Parts: sequence; structure tokens; C-alpha cells
Amino acid sequence: MPKLPVVSGKECRKAFGKLGFEEARQRGSHVVMKRDEAGCVVPMHAEIKTGTLSGILKQAGVSVEEFIEALGR
Repeated sequence: MPKLPVVSGKECRKAFGKLGFEEARQRGSHVVMKRDEAGCVVPMHAEIKTGTLSGILKQAGVSVEEFIEALGR
């Protein structure tokens, strides 16, 4: 499994958009992304820690490889 990249909330939201997730709602600095039954909460911070990003990916049911590919890195 590749190492998780350090990304911002904006980059994370954009990558989830490419994976078919849509922004359901936002409250403060947290955006709820939904795709069918799967969903996740993305904090819109300047830098998302790798442990937090790992939890977001598990919550959304997205693999690290899929996420990195969607980032375009």
C-alpha cells in the first residue's frame, strides 16, 4: 500500500469529486460528501493529517490507490 500524501481539505474535496462524490452539505469548516450510500466528512483545513485522511478514506470506502489516482499525483 502506498504512503498517504499530505493534502489540504480543498485538494481532498476535489479528489472525492473526481471519484463521484457530491457535496451534500457544509457546516463550518467540515464538508459532508456523499456517493450513493457511502459518505464521509472532509475537514476544510490547510493540511489534513495522514491519520485523519486514513479515517476519511475508510469511512468513504475508497482505497489509497484510488485516492492518489484521483489526486493526479
